[in-house]
Amino acid sequence: MALTRRWTFALVVTSLLAFTYLLSNIYGNRSSRALGPSQQFYPPPSQEHDGKFSWKHRAVHFPLESYTPLPTGPLKILPRVQATFDAEDATLRTSRLERRQKVELAFRKCWNSYRAKAWMFDELAPLSGAGRNTFGGWSASLVDALDTLWIMGFKDEFDNAVDAVRRIDFSTSTDTTINVFETTIRYLGGFLSAYDLSGENALLEKAVEVGEMLLAAFDTPNRMPITRWEWKVARDRLQAQQAPDWMLVSELGSLSLEFTRLSQITGDDRWYDAIARITDLFHQQQNHTKIPGLWPVVVNPRDKDLTKDSGFTLGGMSDSLYEYFPKEYALLGGLSPVYQQLYETSMATVIKEMLFRPMIPNSEDILMSGDLRADSDGSSALDHRIQHLTCFAGGMLGVGGRLFSNDNHVAVGQKLTDGCIWAYKAMRWGIMPEIAHMTPCKSQLDCTWDEAVWLQEVGKQHTTDPPVTNLQEFAVTQNLPEGYAKFDDRKYILRPEAIESVFIYYRITGDEKYRDHAWEMFNAIEKVTSTEFANAAIPDIATKDQPRQDDRMESFWLAETLKYFYLIFSEPELISLDDYVLNTEAHPFKRPK
Repeated sequence: MALTRRWTFALVVTSLLAFTYLLSNIYGNRSSRALGPSQQFYPPPSQEHDGKFSWKHRAVHFPLESYTPLPTGPLKILPRVQATFDAEDATLRTSRLERRQKVELAFRKCWNSYRAKAWMFDELAPLSGAGRNTFGGWSASLVDALDTLWIMGFKDEFDNAVDAVRRIDFSTSTDTTINVFETTIRYLGGFLSAYDLSGENALLEKAVEVGEMLLAAFDTPNRMPITRWEWKVARDRLQAQQAPDWMLVSELGSLSLEFTRLSQITGDDRWYDAIARITDLFHQQQNHTKIPGLWPVVVNPRDKDLTKDSGFTLGGMSDSLYEYFPKEYALLGGLSPVYQQLYETSMATVIKEMLFRPMIPNSEDILMSGDLRADSDGSSALDHRIQHLTCFAGGMLGVGGRLFSNDNHVAVGQKLTDGCIWAYKAMRWGIMPEIAHMTPCKSQLDCTWDEAVWLQEVGKQHTTDPPVTNLQEFAVTQNLPEGYAKFDDRKYILRPEAIESVFIYYRITGDEKYRDHAWEMFNAIEKVTSTEFANAAIPDIATKDQPRQDDRMESFWLAETLKYFYLIFSEPELISLDDYVLNTEAHPFKRPK
């Protein structure tokens, strides 16, 4: 009898919560569809299968009563993204294949070492050869590299990896708190992409398993997710969840591609529904922030307020939010115009307020992206701080410019890409640091190199007591190339963003110079990061002496950086940008046709 009373009480509470939720009108003006009895998404009792907890059958505190379906209708015929390539010259082909083989060998060394020394761990430690768990203990490097294995033609290794994937248990974790964003882009994205490429059903099953887990992070009163998520509290339903009042904007806004693709493949709208209300929120508040058109780094999902913070950037903590707008538009076949609006409105502000031309010795016409701070009087100030992470922006504007027939965006994106190429070439070791300050030009139209102005900026960025008297000598001691004013973070952690945009601009223009730039970048990276087992992060890429190495190799080295290097030296039809969109972890998803 006690058990019956508890179930009765639970049903009454659930019904009241559902009724309250329905009245809250959380879906805004977006049309929704009621769920019939056979479409209930969350069966109430928690169940176990094969001795493991099943996220699919986790009872929820705030059940859904309606959902937003994927948009339907005839797909739009979108403009081509890639250039039309002529027949390949025999000499160029030979050179290209030789370069691609070097990239392939670098990947194979890393993979073989991971397989031998860190199998089923999240990462291989490239100096010690140990394994470590850094992203939930679910074999991040294995999952992240699945599609790279397939693309490079390592089919036996791919089959072995798929067999291993079946043993990953997403009902538990080595971490107390899960980063929902990282789990989405690495694991869900990795499984979906590898499934799109190979058709292996085991990968779709794992994608659904991860997707069911991630949906539990949306079990809050207003259906906004918890992105730094205590999974055990949610799994065991120890207490009702609510979205936090502080969140990085990229973590809230960068789930759309993966959730949409999972709904497209399965025909189950739950995941698209989960991100649709987030998109609505960004759309509703885009012109109400302190810099209209953009969203600040920190937002408040608990109160559904994206407007209060004053810091804005295309770099870390914001980047993929903007990247996903044109890509989601393409993934939905042009059937959701809101993503075009979000992209075009935000990029208009970015181009007007956030980009600057740096003063460099050869006066090359390049652009870089800085950080904006909104002041209380309604004005804003641009900090000329550049990040390796912002190097994705060139490729984003290139893809967006093609999809929306905006030649200016393509031209601006090209200047941004060329800016990151310069940032690599100018450094002693041929690799751009994580964060640095530049000397801005007074005008984007005319900027002649002036050593005195550069040294003045060096002094401004290095305030000391007593002040530096000989700035020229000081710049030498800091290993500052002419143009760089300060190194804020001297690391290189095997990041992919620069080669990402170089790859995209090769595919957009067909210009062989981008392959040459990529080859220089690859050789520079290999020279300082290669270890006995794999490749290692560099704590100081701005040193005069041979850089020392850190015992860390994140999974994006296999998933992104080496993949982009491989693809730029491959045939243009391999992962064509007219057939696929790549998520922020470089996992390609098939565009609908």
